[in-house]
Amino acid sequence: MLKIAYHPIYSHPLPEGHRFPMLKYELLPKQLLHEGTCIEDNFFEPVKMLNENPILAVHDANYFYDLLNITLDQRAARKIGFPLSELLIEREIIIADGTIKASEYALKYGIAMNIAGGTHHAYTNRGEAFCMLNDQAIGARFLLNNGLAKKILIVDLDVHQGNGTAEIFNNDSAVFTFSMHGKNNYPFKKEQSDLDIELENNIGDAEYLSILQETLPLLIKSQQPDFIYYLCGVDVIATDKLGKLSLTIEGCKQRDQFVLDICKSQNIPVMCSMGGGYSPDIKVIVGAHANTYRLAQDIFF
Repeated sequence: MLKIAYHPIYSHPLPEGHRFPMLKYELLPKQLLHEGTCIEDNFFEPVKMLNENPILAVHDANYFYDLLNITLDQRAARKIGFPLSELLIEREIIIADGTIKASEYALKYGIAMNIAGGTHHAYTNRGEAFCMLNDQAIGARFLLNNGLAKKILIVDLDVHQGNGTAEIFNNDSAVFTFSMHGKNNYPFKKEQSDLDIELENNIGDAEYLSILQETLPLLIKSQQPDFIYYLCGVDVIATDKLGKLSLTIEGCKQRDQFVLDICKSQNIPVMCSMGGGYSPDIKVIVGAHANTYRLAQDIFF
């Protein structure tokens, strides 16, 4: 069965007019249930971790406890982009737990997903751009530290570079970081992933998919991962306010299908975190994300 991490805390209250589309976390599971892609049993509810070791295996203790105690200095807090609160930090911890548990489900069933997550701008010792705790980095380190994986490939196809993830796993041979992102988009000072592919503005479906299809199979062949984290942001589509690419919704779906097909055909467990999506119409965001779940059901189950 496809297992999906979801908690009501994912949809966090924000000031009126805030540009982050928090509503998508509430609407996406409702859409999947309404259309019959999922049933209630597909969803599991992560919890606030009492054992902080998985987080501290990735993040600096001083930084984490500054988050926990809401004592982060104002400049660092502003870079995150959300008003800090105890509830917000609890949300981040629960999202990370969702990714850890989804990783374990992926080992069992081949794939699992988190309605939220993809917080790839969170560094070891700082957060930025709506990211505070790097959920896929925490999941990857958990698998490695517990002997559940030996070589992990992170496939980050969000429109923005996974700069925090690149920093966290810099010089870590057990994790290969691959980020394919907009060249002229945030972050404007990029980190160095193990493999970065920078895309020019307004690239469309055909060119994007051609690059991915040429790259990913060779990467899997060379790295031989036994687990894949897939960050499947839908901010690559043309209507996205924070993207600069020109993929159609169908092209984004074909991207996901290619990644999930190759994971299934090569028997590599994959855990998916949703990542970004900032189109003005919330229905476009939810529809594009829902495609990923529909494909997961079709391909794996």
